[in-house]
Amino acid sequence: MTTKIERRRKIRYRVRNKISGTSSCPRMSVFRSNKQIYVQIIDDLSGKTLVSASSLGLNLAANKDQATKVGETIATKAIEAGISTVVFDRSGYLYHGRIKELADAARKGGLKF
Repeated sequence: MTTKIERRRKIRYRVRNKISGTSSCPRMSVFRSNKQIYVQIIDDLSGKTLVSASSLGLNLAANKDQATKVGETIATKAIEAGISTVVFDRSGYLYHGRIKELADAARKGGLKF
């Protein structure tokens, strides 16, 4: 029997075999813990993080509010860096709740994926 962490790891590796970020269309990777949410825009060809944002330091009560604020932040930082199109990597998490809020806020901020 596999644990929840092992199951997510298998899903994550399966998704990462199909998704790759280039310099013209980088990968937007999401990590969420119980209290925080982090997002990076990564160029996999050069192995560098282009832009990142997190909910550290945000004093918001609800986790969904944190995810929305981080999505807006990553969208503005990416557009300032000249990035308009990304590939969304949900890292094995279900597209639901905080992940969905972050993605919707990034789309509303001007990112295309």
